[in-house]
Amino acid sequence: MSGLIEAYLDVETTGLSPSYSDITVIGIHLVNGAQNSLVQLVGGDVTRDNILESLEGVHIIYTYNGSRFDLPFIHCCVGADLEKSFHHHDLMYDCWRCNLRGGLKAVECQLGISRKLKGIGGFEAVILWRRYQYDGDSNALAMLLQYNKEDVINLPILRERLNVK
Repeated sequence: MSGLIEAYLDVETTGLSPSYSDITVIGIHLVNGAQNSLVQLVGGDVTRDNILESLEGVHIIYTYNGSRFDLPFIHCCVGADLEKSFHHHDLMYDCWRCNLRGGLKAVECQLGISRKLKGIGGFEAVILWRRYQYDGDSNALAMLLQYNKEDVINLPILRERLNVK
């Protein structure tokens, strides 16, 4: 990919604080005009170098609540300060300006953005990771990756619905 690449990023973790939790998955949806690709770093592949390599050529990162959660979590856990290295736009604040409150799934519902996986949120994502990690449940990992994929592929749709340039 070349040109002005946009990245839509979301992390899955084992908890709410990087002080006592780990990143389990980082999903990055790369958009370069009509070209799209998905990178998902899982478990031990979540490293500073892998994240920066995945974001090579990106001019802006879009997140939902990334200013308060995703980017600080990444910085604390692997030492990559993405806010210093890239332009960042947190779509949550655009939602607030449009009186759309709640987490990403709640906002998606309010805007009619659909998901294939229903009823899965952050808590269930932790359980899926534990089922994979401790029980070797590959179906749990597949569901976690699908959940993360839907998060990042819905972010450009959210951005479009909010008319964020």
